[in-house]
Amino acid sequence: MRERLERRAFFLLLIAVTIGFGIILEPFWSAIFWACAVAVIFAPVQSRLLAKLGDKPNTAAAITLLLCMAIVVIPVMFLGAAFVREGMQFYQRISSGELDPQQVLEQVRTAFPWLDGVLVELGIDTQNLRTQLADWAVNASRFLAKETLTIGQNTASFFLSLALMLYLTYFLLRDGSKLRDLMIRALPFGDEREHALFVKFVEVTRATVKGNLVVAFVQGALGGFIFWILDIPGPLLWGVVMAFLSLIPAVGAALIWFPVSLYLYATGDWMSASILIAFGAIVIGLADNVLRPILVGRDTKLPDYVVLFSTIGGISLFGINGFVVGPLIAALFMATWQIFIVDFNSHEEEEARD
Repeated sequence: MRERLERRAFFLLLIAVTIGFGIILEPFWSAIFWACAVAVIFAPVQSRLLAKLGDKPNTAAAITLLLCMAIVVIPVMFLGAAFVREGMQFYQRISSGELDPQQVLEQVRTAFPWLDGVLVELGIDTQNLRTQLADWAVNASRFLAKETLTIGQNTASFFLSLALMLYLTYFLLRDGSKLRDLMIRALPFGDEREHALFVKFVEVTRATVKGNLVVAFVQGALGGFIFWILDIPGPLLWGVVMAFLSLIPAVGAALIWFPVSLYLYATGDWMSASILIAFGAIVIGLADNVLRPILVGRDTKLPDYVVLFSTIGGISLFGINGFVVGPLIAALFMATWQIFIVDFNSHEEEEARD
């Protein structure tokens, strides 16, 4: 009786200190999450370096981390700085009146008079819609300017999070296999099940991060390129926005290039509008329809519709981290139920036959 009471008390203490430790780490969850993701992605590089260098895990981890910074961190920082600069220019154009959202929307309405009828049939107040869209454009530009100022004010916080992420990534690269084995020993689910879940975690994290980022980079680069070719202002800004939106399967980048093509039609630039429509539907769309199933769906072993819903749900709940967290939770959900079906229901069916 006393032993049972002691075990229960210890488990309560274990749960309490674990929750407390999680609360302490809450400000750094993004840094921890991306450190784990980067370590998972670059683990094969670490393994190859270990095979060549011999028993030198510290050196292998340091070289892998430097490669990660050269390939990912530094280019993203330069791209982010250019994005912020063009975002400020976009805001200044709206603030100065050089770009008037109301005028743009009126041009579209004049060019497509049937659009009002369609919206009325759908029960949408066109006058309120125009006002809301114009307000959205102003607010979006103001948001870009505000976030730019916030980033500037929080530079120290940003670099602290980046430093913590890189610092943790180094140790995860160096000690990742030991930590995995320790967690398998500590968790009470059975070593085979835990190993299967860890394998699924690695597969999905690697597939979603690598796959989605490759698709985002390709679609953003293609979108920025065609905007530059057609002399549309802010090609880098809109390319980065399309890259972010492309994290949403099926519809992402089209949320930018399709309205811009309608505006080009409205202003009489039929040639540029037709080129943009064709390029967006065929080239940019092809990158999503071909690359995403190969890079994400195949490796995660998730149906396309599960990837779509889990990605959108993840982004709505967890922000930008959700494009990885959503499919990861979905994959672990399906893997856990598969383990349950195989390990538990099969035993009950065998007992019923006996």
